[in-house]
Amino acid sequence: MQFVDPETDRWWYKHACQWTPCPDGAFRQSRAFSLRCRPRQTSQVPAPRGRRRASEQPSRRGMAATARGRVGEIRAGDVEAAGLTAADAGAFLAALRSATGKCGADAAAAWAAVVAAGVLRPDHPHALHQLVYYSVYAGWDRAQRDPPPYWFPSPTDCKQTNLGRVMEENGPKLLGASYKDPISSFGLFHEFSVQNQEVYWKLVLKELSIKFVREPKTILDASDKSMKGGSWFPGAVLNIAECCLLPWPSQNRTDDSMAIVWRDEGFGDYPVNRMSLKELRTQVMTVANALDTMFRKGDRIAIDMPMTCNAVIVYLAIILGGFVVVGIADSFAPQEIGNRMRVAKAKAIFTQDFIIRGGKKFPLYSRVMEGTSAKTIVIPATGDSLGVTPRNGDMSWKDFLSRAAGRSSMYSPVYQSADALINILFSSGTTGEPKVIPWTQLCPIRCAADTWAHLDLRPKDVDLWPTNLGWVMGPIQIFSCFLNGATLALYHGSPLGRGFCKFVQDARVSVLGSVPSLVKSWKAGNLTKGLDWTKIRQVATYTVRKHSTSSQAPLKKLNFYNRRVLATTGEASDIDDNLWLSSRTCYKPIVECCGGTELASSYIQGRLLQPQAFGAFSGPSMSTGFVILDEQGNPYPDDLPCSGEVGLFPLYFGATNRLLNADHDKVYFDGMPIYRGRQLRRHGDIIQRTVGGYYIVQGRADDTMNLGGIKTSSVEIERVCNGADEGLLETAAVSIKPSGGGPEQLAILAVLKDGSTTCDANLLKSKFQRAIQKNLNPLFKVSYVKIVPEFPRTASNKLLRRVLRDQLKQELANRSKL
Repeated sequence: MQFVDPETDRWWYKHACQWTPCPDGAFRQSRAFSLRCRPRQTSQVPAPRGRRRASEQPSRRGMAATARGRVGEIRAGDVEAAGLTAADAGAFLAALRSATGKCGADAAAAWAAVVAAGVLRPDHPHALHQLVYYSVYAGWDRAQRDPPPYWFPSPTDCKQTNLGRVMEENGPKLLGASYKDPISSFGLFHEFSVQNQEVYWKLVLKELSIKFVREPKTILDASDKSMKGGSWFPGAVLNIAECCLLPWPSQNRTDDSMAIVWRDEGFGDYPVNRMSLKELRTQVMTVANALDTMFRKGDRIAIDMPMTCNAVIVYLAIILGGFVVVGIADSFAPQEIGNRMRVAKAKAIFTQDFIIRGGKKFPLYSRVMEGTSAKTIVIPATGDSLGVTPRNGDMSWKDFLSRAAGRSSMYSPVYQSADALINILFSSGTTGEPKVIPWTQLCPIRCAADTWAHLDLRPKDVDLWPTNLGWVMGPIQIFSCFLNGATLALYHGSPLGRGFCKFVQDARVSVLGSVPSLVKSWKAGNLTKGLDWTKIRQVATYTVRKHSTSSQAPLKKLNFYNRRVLATTGEASDIDDNLWLSSRTCYKPIVECCGGTELASSYIQGRLLQPQAFGAFSGPSMSTGFVILDEQGNPYPDDLPCSGEVGLFPLYFGATNRLLNADHDKVYFDGMPIYRGRQLRRHGDIIQRTVGGYYIVQGRADDTMNLGGIKTSSVEIERVCNGADEGLLETAAVSIKPSGGGPEQLAILAVLKDGSTTCDANLLKSKFQRAIQKNLNPLFKVSYVKIVPEFPRTASNKLLRRVLRDQLKQELANRSKL
């Protein structure tokens, strides 16, 4: 049997000893007998004398200095090896010892003291941050004590957070004498939000810019048990796009408030562009007027383009006018575009002539033309003139806007019930055809409320999250910003380069969202060097090119320090990458988020009223309840460390109650156990609860995988790969999650028609990659190829992908021990 990855093999032979570049241009050798592309294993750095190595240390690969057994053992030579000069090393070491001198053996207190004293700065080499962090926690036993915390809520500042403020105002009344303060009483308040959803959602609605034309009769009607998720806001009438465009006194939002800030790639030396709320509303009404001349209310209109200002304007205009958005990611191949247009029954599509990324033009309109014959409105990627000639029946953006000429500059929104369809999104399941997921007007309220609660998004915040309207984070970002009175930040270009990182600084972003692959790219290219990201308050991460400035004139020092929130989503986070990311912001919190398109939110998230640990979740989102099930479908006790499939409480505000091309009950409820009188909702994640109540998402219970933040199914990938070579009998696609964290990696196992295992796996890997890029998604990377004589199957001939996945993980683990 063969197991081949050319990059891995090349690294294996040339780098049995890892050579780490140091700031002075020299190289320092460190023992790291490891495969670059394999799952990370427990660090093999020898334990210091007299001390035990922590049972689950994260990988410290790439450190120029070796972590000590405890922070007090760090010497000046270690600091110099991490990148400081001899003169600076002495002052740094004195500050470090001053901060940690009174902490004794309390590692968490020592780290908190280091951060509070500002001993580590964003401009320090990452190797220095690694040296201190991993030395502080060298003796930390993760198995017995949870993941080590890196951020701690302030007893004073916590009362200024959105949730803390509401808890201080309402906690004594709702929880009685049990209420103490936002930190110690958070668990009680969360449980209250689950058991008393009507009360909780009334409180949250007051915080969002929601205008009902007709108020709901009640918040939740759960009397009809046949409606497993209940009926939310019955009788309510509104237009959620209008809610995004109105001034809102309680948020201090006026017509002059900044709605959008953006920058085009390549214009980093120019000021950021700005659009006021009034300007946004005017442009949205113009597009809505033009739509009225071409379509009927309820028509479905697709958007397949990068998330630009024009894309946001079109998105809001479609909903304002009573039409339905069909979101299609701009990375899809023509066949996938056509499939989504067909299953969604879209009448037309908005797109761009090209996509500008990294200074290059990539065709988009040509892919849309090949995928669908529907009427297409083509927007220029740059300037006012198209770079393509529209086919017969299609039209330019300029001609489309001209249809609004002569019509009233005002527009009357189309008001509909709260459960009216506004957006169609897609999520790949295990059937091969993407699930068609309907978003109603309830979904924006849910995602905006979660962002308010967990990311602490406030009026006047600037929120940046590189994403796309074809993926769930696009709509989430739009509604989260505008319903919370925040400013939406957009970068028209690649988020992989220095230009994006500089935009974060220049736009004064306070809430930054990302996916772990992007963080890895920024870190690898050292793209934030000289930038100031400290205006960020938090970063959010949802469960991705190196740019050299050596030939450029020295850049003025840029500022990242005031970032307030960091968030990552879409895939599993890497601990050391998150250490780097948080360090760029003076260790602001990273809020991990994991959810689903069909939930319109994250069911499990970080919380700013609890200590945060890298790569771990604090618990269920507000008003969300779940249990962890054992192999027999029985729930584990809530206080027991365990691992199993998650079962969501079904009364989940914002979650779907139907699918447009599948049986909703069969997908999400059939086979799930009854808990407290109601059937649990399936989500499909395997999660672990640690001894201290943190949560770690371990992967999917079914055959869905998460590649680069995009959910797809094994069946979709296998369908494409089966035709990649005439010698193939069948393929099986599985994903492997690195043990040290990080994005899932795609492995394809193949059975040949002649039953042999002698095929050139390198060649086969290249063929699989080309087939996937052409027919499915160019963002998916094949990491491993393995040729086997046959696949394990059940008695009914069902392919056992989980067995293949487990065997592959074991093989990788065995190889890594060499």
